[in-house]
Amino acid sequence: MSEPDVAEVVRRLITAGRSVAVAESLTGGLVCAALTSVPGSSAVVRGGVVVYATELKATLAGVPEAVLAADGPVAASTAAAMADGVRVRLGASVGLATTGVAGPDPQDGHPPGTVHVAVATGGGVRVRSFTGESALPGDREQVRAATVGAVLALLSEA
Repeated sequence: MSEPDVAEVVRRLITAGRSVAVAESLTGGLVCAALTSVPGSSAVVRGGVVVYATELKATLAGVPEAVLAADGPVAASTAAAMADGVRVRLGASVGLATTGVAGPDPQDGHPPGTVHVAVATGGGVRVRSFTGESALPGDREQVRAATVGAVLALLSEA
């Protein structure tokens, strides 16, 4: 997976007149930090929420309780709901979300490297999952960094 150029991602958002909001779990703010490291990003970044705790995925990111009860916090459906929820709640044209297991230990039966990223627009939600043999490799920091790259790559395709 090739890492997108963050400055180019921000430039494309500016050119398209789009704004972005971020809901992050395993990345703990790294996606928003990457976006805001680019000069001029204040023209497009609305804000972000770190929703490490499961209940905050519901209360802050807008994930329906039924989704969390049925699928849990580490799921494609949860990532999709996080992305759309943060988009709506923060008034952005695009919402991004990250959820998964960075490690070193498994969580709720999911091994480290299990990751779901999502991009939501008014036209729908796209999710990319890294599970099983396609799980993201490496230690905790490598998984977190790869997750940032994965959600930004998905954004660049939207």
